[in-house]
Amino acid sequence: MENHPFDTTGLKEEAINRFAETYQALKEEFQIQPTGHIDFDLHQFKAFRNCLDVNVRGSYVIKQDCGDSYILFVEVHYKIGDKHITHHQEYQVWGLTYLKHNFGGVLIRRETLTDKLLELIHPLEIDFKEDKPFSDTFYVVVNDHVKATAGMNRDFRNSVMDIRDNDFLIEIVDHTIIIGNYDPIIPEKSLHIGEFVARIAGAC
Repeated sequence: MENHPFDTTGLKEEAINRFAETYQALKEEFQIQPTGHIDFDLHQFKAFRNCLDVNVRGSYVIKQDCGDSYILFVEVHYKIGDKHITHHQEYQVWGLTYLKHNFGGVLIRRETLTDKLLELIHPLEIDFKEDKPFSDTFYVVVNDHVKATAGMNRDFRNSVMDIRDNDFLIEIVDHTIIIGNYDPIIPEKSLHIGEFVARIAGAC
């Protein structure tokens, strides 16, 4: 059980090895332990809105004095194509923690040129005039400007700026924040995810 502290049912050897390597890397970096059966309610996040199904294959808590955070090994199912529909599944790692303040709904990712052009026509994102480097780097969309700006203080923005990975997505629903990407599982990227949620849990 120690070698595979996650649900291996139906997994191919490649997926099992990716999970095992990632788990070992996380275990060497953080004080983690399996959470048991917790419903993290991932279906509430827009990050998974195009998925047919989302299954947590394993969940682990990063224990800290200031607050716990979580690493999730996730299996996602997609529908691909219009006329000839096929089903595709991928295995990803996401981080999750709970925030003291209610942020409302927030989406944060690296800003692209397309985002900048669309912003000229349909201004949707919020900018922090006192933090131009952050606003120039990230695309931030919220559904409650007051809650979001109150929660996204300097410490929070610095935590986002310090993420050592360009290809990530952060989403907040009220008091719950997740971070991840749609790439195949890579231990190094999983460590970056763990670092972020651990830092946010410790600060909030």
